[in-house]
Order: sequence, then structure tokens, then C-alpha cells
Amino acid sequence: MRLTNLDMDLLRTLSTAMALGGFARAAAQLGRSQSAVSLQMRKLEEQLGVPLLRKQGRGLALTEAGDVVLGYARRILALNDETVAAVRGLDLSGAVRLGLPQDFAETWLPDALGRFARAHPQIRIEARVDRNAALLDDLAGGRLDLALLWGEETRPGADLLARLPIHWIGRGDIEFPADAPLPLILFAPPCAFRAAGLAALDGIGRSWRLSFTSPALGGLWAAAAAGLGVTIRTRVGLPATLRILGGLPALPDIALTLHRTASSTPAIDRLKEILVQTLADSLGRSLAA
Repeated sequence: MRLTNLDMDLLRTLSTAMALGGFARAAAQLGRSQSAVSLQMRKLEEQLGVPLLRKQGRGLALTEAGDVVLGYARRILALNDETVAAVRGLDLSGAVRLGLPQDFAETWLPDALGRFARAHPQIRIEARVDRNAALLDDLAGGRLDLALLWGEETRPGADLLARLPIHWIGRGDIEFPADAPLPLILFAPPCAFRAAGLAALDGIGRSWRLSFTSPALGGLWAAAAAGLGVTIRTRVGLPATLRILGGLPALPDIALTLHRTASSTPAIDRLKEILVQTLADSLGRSLAA
């Protein structure tokens, strides 16, 4: 039997579209028209001989075969990119200072840094995990080379990576009566999640009270798991003890952006590439779950 060699470019388009939540967003990031992306997907279906997409409401979703192909596509692309990086980056050295939100510290950062270290063992990475305001201050002060941030898509030099839904999060076995103030577990301001939640509650006239605050995301998760109230976040890093809650006002999406200082080195550029690739895979798995 003659084996089929899948087109890597087609697999990358599929992976990017699923990570970003749509082919229109994938087309924008890949620098192609939406019709060109659709043509790529039809070509991939022809190569495999099975439909990969099905209609779902006004959009498209993966078929069962599409889910299988997506999983393999991510593995193939990761191995391809590591191979290219390892060969091209043998002589790269230096240091890169990276800042990122607490949401990604345990779920995504080890995978991203491990992938980078395997390809570029001579580059030293200094990572700082903190809130947006602190990371922005370090970025402006030249103390970071790269920073992953919530929002800030209008900041000069920002690269939009994804838009993620914001959710009400808490214990699934505890109810919060509508006739009583909703107990909230929040960061102190400034916080985009806090602002979005309070605006949504005020918009429907729902009363609320601050039941717990912490400078660390782990503190918010712990308080929510203890049943002290409801917090507001994306599903990134969501602990198994907590659930996305219904029955509360809709919340907007939030942008996830990557920022770089004006100065650049081959090491910074390469880390940025691997961060974007690894994050796309991680977000795709998270949103699918």
C-alpha cells in the first residue's frame, strides 16, 4: 500500500485554528485569507479520505476523525519544530528574561521551558511569575525581555495569541442564593477579571460582597475550594476541585497577548517562537477539555 505524506503546512493550519477557536482567527495569524484556509482544510480531508469538519450552529467543529488528526498533528508539529530548532540553534547562547501570569506557572510553563531547554541548552532563562501590573512595570523598566499578559492588546508591540472565555468558578456542590450578596474571591485592583465580573453583576443589579482576597492565584483557588465564594478566571489551570458555574451573568472574553521589549536577540526570538507554539497546543487541549 502506498503511504500518504501529510502536508505539514495543512496540519499547522488545523492546529492553529483549533487553538485560536476559529478559522478566521487562524487566517489572520497565519497571514492568509479565510478562503485559503478553507481550501487547505479541504485538501487535508482529500489527503486523508475522511471528513474532518462538521457544521455546528453557525460555525464548524471537528468530527471524530478530526479529533484524532488534531492530536497527531500537534505531536508531529512539536517534533518537527524541535528538530528544526535543535539544528538551527546549536550556537545560540545568552539569557532571556520571561514574565507570565500565575495561571500558566504549573500547567504550561514546565512544558514550554523543557521544550526550549532541549533545543537550546546554552541559553539561560530567568522566569518571573506575577500579576499583570507587576509584569507590565518590569517590561516598561527593561527588566523583562518577553511577557505573557492578560489583555493589553492595544499596547504597542503586542501579539494577540488567543481570546479566552472568562468564567465564574467555584464549588459545584454549593449554591449561592440570588437574594443574598454573592461572595466573591478576587485579586485587589487593578485586575481585568475583577473588573469584568463586577461590571456584569452591576449590570443586572446583583449585589455582591468581597469574601476573600489574595495576591496569589493559589490563594483564590484554595478559598474557592473551601466554599468561601466564587472567583473569576479562565479555565487555564483550573483545579480539579472546582467547576465552571452557571446561573450568573455572561462574562466577556479576555485577550492573551505576548509582548517583547524593543531590543531583540536570536535567543529572545527563538523563545518567543517556542512559547507561541507550545501555548497553542496547551490552549487547544484545555479548551477541548
